[in-house]
Amino acid sequence: MSEEIRDYYDDFSQHYDHGRDRGYHAMVDAIEVGAVVDVGRRKRVLEVGCGTGLLLEKVAREAAHATGVDLSPGMLRHARARGLDVHEGNATALPFDDAQFDVAYSFKVLAHVPEIERAVSELFRVVKPGGHVLIEVYNRASLRFISRWIGGARRIGQRHRENEVPTRWEHVSEAAARLPKDAHIERLVGARVLTPMAGIYRLPFAEQLWTPLEMRLASSPLARFGGFVIIVARKA
Repeated sequence: MSEEIRDYYDDFSQHYDHGRDRGYHAMVDAIEVGAVVDVGRRKRVLEVGCGTGLLLEKVAREAAHATGVDLSPGMLRHARARGLDVHEGNATALPFDDAQFDVAYSFKVLAHVPEIERAVSELFRVVKPGGHVLIEVYNRASLRFISRWIGGARRIGQRHRENEVPTRWEHVSEAAARLPKDAHIERLVGARVLTPMAGIYRLPFAEQLWTPLEMRLASSPLARFGGFVIIVARKA
């Protein structure tokens, strides 16, 4: 399965960054980066599933040092072209020592990892006591889930469709129950709370009107209804 997933993301890497500097993707990325920077400014930070380094590059501007790891050599070629410190590796067996980082985060990755318990355990393993782990959930209780259920699988890259990799949609409470028993959940951050579908950003003035609203809702009580929900947890 790892080889199939690696091939999927190698294919995806050829155009992964296209269009992510604006509109819907830029909104989601800004919320995710903001959540990391809030706890990772001037600290040692690890991104698990760093892809092309699009988010890691922004995090690195605020961190003392930012490191990335990814399964896909194709993705990593783009990340290294950005001058980032990245390594090839699997989320279920991170190539780092215990307690090496102050913050570890993983976005748009864990939902596709079958051995999710091992991946979560690895994130906590490499973080120092008192450090933070940020885990993103593909939220079943969201408009995004309804939109994907109706719309079906999209084409990804030249040779693949989204349904060729496993995807876990779950409730936030299910993901939270998977954390170590002594971990403390500090808050939730939600991205895409009210956006019914990404295509809304193609409408005139949608970005100017919709993005500020989504940014305000990201840390509100409605965060738990985001299409993506980030659990910000502190390691004991």
